[in-house]
Amino acid sequence: MKLKKLSLRTRIFLAMILLVLLASILISAVAIIQYKEQSKDYHEGRLDRKEGNVQTHLKRILNGRQNTWEVKTENIPLIFKDEIYNVADIHKLQINLHDLEGTLLLSSKASLQVNDAEKCLKAAVLNAISNRVGHKYVDIHIENGETFQSSYTYLVDQKSKPIAILNIPYLEKDDFLTNELLEFLERIAYAFMLVLLMAIAIAFLLSKYITKSLKAISDKINTTRLEKRNKKIEVNDTSEEISTLVNSYNSMIDELEESAVQLARSEREQAWREMAKQVAHEIKNPLTPMRLTVQNFQRKFNPEDENIHLKVDEYSKTLIQQIDTMSSIASAFSNFAKMPAQQNETLNVVKIVKLALDIFNEDYIFFTSESDEVIAKFDRTQLIRVVTNLVKNAIQAMPENQIPKIVINVSSNDRDVIITVSDNGSGVSEENKEKVFEPKFTTKTSGMGLGLAMVKNIIETYNGSIEFSSEKNMGTTFKVTFPKA
Repeated sequence: MKLKKLSLRTRIFLAMILLVLLASILISAVAIIQYKEQSKDYHEGRLDRKEGNVQTHLKRILNGRQNTWEVKTENIPLIFKDEIYNVADIHKLQINLHDLEGTLLLSSKASLQVNDAEKCLKAAVLNAISNRVGHKYVDIHIENGETFQSSYTYLVDQKSKPIAILNIPYLEKDDFLTNELLEFLERIAYAFMLVLLMAIAIAFLLSKYITKSLKAISDKINTTRLEKRNKKIEVNDTSEEISTLVNSYNSMIDELEESAVQLARSEREQAWREMAKQVAHEIKNPLTPMRLTVQNFQRKFNPEDENIHLKVDEYSKTLIQQIDTMSSIASAFSNFAKMPAQQNETLNVVKIVKLALDIFNEDYIFFTSESDEVIAKFDRTQLIRVVTNLVKNAIQAMPENQIPKIVINVSSNDRDVIITVSDNGSGVSEENKEKVFEPKFTTKTSGMGLGLAMVKNIIETYNGSIEFSSEKNMGTTFKVTFPKA
């Protein structure tokens, strides 16, 4: 799973948890390193102190009244013959004394237990003692998983002349420090578990707090529409970045509303210009035959013609027919332009639909309903207009070489009334489906293409919707849905 695909809330949550885990690992690593450094310093200091104490003790024996031997290398085994064991016991250490050539002179260990390696020092050790500042050398080595230190330094007489080499083997026992480290790590593990739980809770609340504002902005952006009034975002107690984003969105809403107003004004002006062109075009159609009829009547008028009355009657009928055509054109455009007033009267939709179908005499029109009464609030005249326009549209879609059938159905659910008008006509082609509800669009040789646009206008005024499904040469079904109240 890629990090970019994770939500911001999840990334914040994981970042907080990862931060706590890294902190716990880092602190534990520092504690272990500190333990090792502290253990090293402790053993080095302890060995230095013990060596100094042993040196002081041995010098007191050398320079004490009890010593009757001359202080020189050859007499070392005689001087410390018995005292070396007391010194080793007092300081709880093994003590080895070598001559200046590295040969073992005396050891606090039993003679049978002294290793051959301890009887004679290596040349490297002797060189290190003689060449180093302070004439001290510490050898560190590991055996069987345990760390040993061996300190080598000169034992001097009262004139600071080296008379022997003092060797003190020292075993590093870290049991106490190790137990302290384990106890510390155990306590810190409990502390980190508590901190981790707190971090999880804080990360959850913090991520929720941060993403809450972003989600509010996202929801608002998803519901933003050009065709409706959009509400501005009001979010309190947010960070500066979120406030900047909210202000940018609110500014965009103001600009969007201004653009929507300008666009709506432009669309209305364009629509009325197109409407005016359409009206002029439709009116010119009947004016042309009217002009020709009048001109023909003017040329052929003869008061003495015995058929003059018949000709006048014929001319009059032609003119009246064209005038009626112009009147119907004017009425159609007037009805389309008129916004239907919402006269919400409680009526039985089933009864009104039946009433609307009474004007049709076609025997292939069938009406069905799930019940005899479906009550809703709607304007009676507008509902009749919706049904008649849909039925007329279905009748005009019938091909001549097919047995027509139109079915009108009324049903309802808990909230809405549903009216469907189905036919088995020629259907709507794919390229025309998006244009069905556009004003002036028609596939017929007569009519102005305002019927379905008018129906859509009426239904949407009542917060309803109209949709259709169609198959070529199979038929079309229009579905009208509007709320009961």
